[in-house]
Amino acid sequence: MSSQSSYEFYKDNIKELPPLRTIADTLVLDHKIRTVTPAEAYELARKQWDVQETDLEIYPPAAQRLGLPKGAKVLNNVHGKIIGRTAKARRFWHALNDPERRKVSGDLMEAISDLQRRPLIKAHAIIGLDRDLMIKATIVGTEDDAANIFNWLVNFTPYEELAEQYEQSPKLPIQDIIVIADNEWRNNDPFYHNQGFPQLALVDVNANVIFNFGMRYFGERKKGTLTLAWTSGMRLGMAACHGGIKEIDFSGCEDHACKGLGKRSIAFFGLSGTGKSSHTNSSNNGGTMPKGFDKVVLHDDAFQIDIKEKICRVWEPTLFDKTDSRPIGHPDWDYVISVMNHGQIMVDGKNLPVGQDLRNGNGRCLLDRSLLGKYVNRCSFPSTLCWLTKDTTMPPLMRFSDVQLAVAMGASLMTRRNVAENVSEEELKKLVFVPYANPFRVYELWKDVEAFTDVFENGASGYMFNSSGFWKTSAEDVTAIPLQSSLTLQTAILTDQLEWEDWPLLAGAQIPTKESVDKLLPGFYDRYDHRNVDNYEQYLETLRDRINQRREFIENSDLQDKPELLDKLLRSLQTS
Repeated sequence: MSSQSSYEFYKDNIKELPPLRTIADTLVLDHKIRTVTPAEAYELARKQWDVQETDLEIYPPAAQRLGLPKGAKVLNNVHGKIIGRTAKARRFWHALNDPERRKVSGDLMEAISDLQRRPLIKAHAIIGLDRDLMIKATIVGTEDDAANIFNWLVNFTPYEELAEQYEQSPKLPIQDIIVIADNEWRNNDPFYHNQGFPQLALVDVNANVIFNFGMRYFGERKKGTLTLAWTSGMRLGMAACHGGIKEIDFSGCEDHACKGLGKRSIAFFGLSGTGKSSHTNSSNNGGTMPKGFDKVVLHDDAFQIDIKEKICRVWEPTLFDKTDSRPIGHPDWDYVISVMNHGQIMVDGKNLPVGQDLRNGNGRCLLDRSLLGKYVNRCSFPSTLCWLTKDTTMPPLMRFSDVQLAVAMGASLMTRRNVAENVSEEELKKLVFVPYANPFRVYELWKDVEAFTDVFENGASGYMFNSSGFWKTSAEDVTAIPLQSSLTLQTAILTDQLEWEDWPLLAGAQIPTKESVDKLLPGFYDRYDHRNVDNYEQYLETLRDRINQRREFIENSDLQDKPELLDKLLRSLQTS
């Protein structure tokens, strides 16, 4: 399925063509703006003032796919003080009042006029790799921002690669995506976020248009584009997933019990550092998977669940990963296509990018998906959804016997403020909620709640892994939960090795029985038994406080517009 051009989408009533899309379309159609291929963008990027060419060779199959010369080297795009996304810079057109819209549209037209004074380039890509979910996208930027345009083409799929398949597909009721970018935008109006210089991510989700102004960081282009793709999928009735998913095929296993399990897909949703990639990408769950199994990965960061067709579909052919845990010589460097904000070092006569965040935090790279081993562009409907949390009052593993509790815990997926932050003790106790681990949601929360309710009601089971550690004497003094234990438990879920009992502290939640879990991890049950913690009353008080904070977050959200839905979630969050 393919998306529609502006004329195709709005031709029945051209007056409905939104102003921001018209502004973007007008720029895209400027005949002075030349279209570049990945190879042309790469050559321009090599000459860019903030780009350095390393001696690390681009993953050869990726270089060939992108039309780059044999032996092409990885480019390092190095920024100034801003080396990550700026959420405060986002302005949503649908949320602006009329005076704000008049002001912003005027500023936007002035910004586009200034942008046209400089040499511009554009490129076309296809967002989505499954034949039934493809959206055409166009990006426009300056010649001296070619690195971001090259990286955008790498992150998604250059149009020519899938053009024939795309053009033969039936049309989706979705517009093409347009991305306009200008790193040099300047506007001192306090309406816009200023972090030493102004920044603006102006998003019109209904028109499928985004403007990235004053932003060098590639993640703004990637996540902005992906945000529009996720939202497009939601408009089509699918669930948007900022998570990882893999499909396990047990039919080749030697063990007859495992052989009968067939295929099972398992998905993981978690914020940074919760183990999402570790759970998704692990080759054999730390050696615990049965002999003869087969694994394919859809993606470790972004996909869409088509609830009606019972299928999951991928958006991107690459991975956009941090490199803080990848030292020089790590095998993952073999799959690198591009890097951002890396220091460089001379090793045996070669100028190499160095990970481990030595120059700055949040060093990033684009990796070919081949790193994951076998991968696919669609996989089966998830049998299991796993929320990954860092709540130290929660057991290492819970299963939800109540669908509404599963949905509520996903809608209030939490993290905590860091002790390094300059905040009070009271602030440190407060949780920060990112529903379904997706900070890029631009539509109402109730739409996600409805979508994930549908996923669970259509057969998925819900679980929660705690990757932070479990209360020992306090919320900070914890009993560690090793990754190996969590991977062992993941395998146990996939292979039906666990039996379950109600967890008495949260209605609708269950934990593995002592007999079943101790067979796999001796001593596990007693080690993480809430009855064995020190300062038990303080533990209960903290647990109740965190559940109440979840209730308050949900109660104060836009779920107020859906009172029946809200009531179901609030009633599910009950502590003893």
